[in-house]
Amino acid sequence: MNTKFHGVGVALVTPFHEDGSIDWDGLERMIRHVTDGGVDYLVIQGTTGESATTTDAEKADILQFVKEHNPGNLPIVFGVGGNVTSKVVEQIKKTDFSGVAAILSVCPYYNKPGKRGVIAHYTAVADASPVPVIMYNIPGRTGINMTSATVIELAQHPNIIGVKEASCIIEQCMEIFRDKPEDFLLISGDDVQAVPIISIGGVGVMSVIANAYPKAFSAVIHSALKGDFAAARKGLVSFLDIDPLLYEEGNPVGVKGILSTLGIISSDVRLPLMKASDELREKQVLVIQKDGLTA
Repeated sequence: MNTKFHGVGVALVTPFHEDGSIDWDGLERMIRHVTDGGVDYLVIQGTTGESATTTDAEKADILQFVKEHNPGNLPIVFGVGGNVTSKVVEQIKKTDFSGVAAILSVCPYYNKPGKRGVIAHYTAVADASPVPVIMYNIPGRTGINMTSATVIELAQHPNIIGVKEASCIIEQCMEIFRDKPEDFLLISGDDVQAVPIISIGGVGVMSVIANAYPKAFSAVIHSALKGDFAAARKGLVSFLDIDPLLYEEGNPVGVKGILSTLGIISSDVRLPLMKASDELREKQVLVIQKDGLTA
């Protein structure tokens, strides 16, 4: 079984300066921070990387930078998705996939395609991609939920190797695990649901909170994967109060606020997002102090 994507994949933020330009020094600090913290792979230009507001040229530059500044030689998953199938395929054809282990491709959003459209879309993406494809189901952003039946049908494609499941429907995750091919990867797309999903057959998580707390959160996930759910539960509860504050004003607004408090990067984001308000930062500091989340 391929274990390359077991454990913690950090959905890496893209640091910005106040003027909106990419903070390359900050990005290098982030890569070292999460690598030293023991994450298992890097997820570049997903939602948390603000892929919606980076240009194609910036995406290519970010990917190249990460390839060149990857001290742990961690596997790289690159976000390539959209709601125009032909444009996604075109982007795939233009991308240099050397050093890329897989792509993460979000379910088409806004258009709200039916099952046949979703299957046709992912089939076209998987046919075009020279590296394996991990699907991404996040109904809260896309407007549609990929059912377990849709996921299982697509799991038969030889180049579709897994799904990042952020529906937060545990029964759906159980159905996927029950019916999937043996080597198909069920990956949590929600930090606090990662341990429960591992308990029913998941292989890990693509994480937001691991940007700020890679060591502590990786310890939680690795304990769960070893079957030590007592340790995993104990570790997970320390993140329960901080987790909602990651999303209160949008992602990655919350986690960038924490990273700024920890002195790693600035809290700057690109419009239409706004950096964390003083009120949110104050709430975060109180929780950080209460739960000992200082490093």
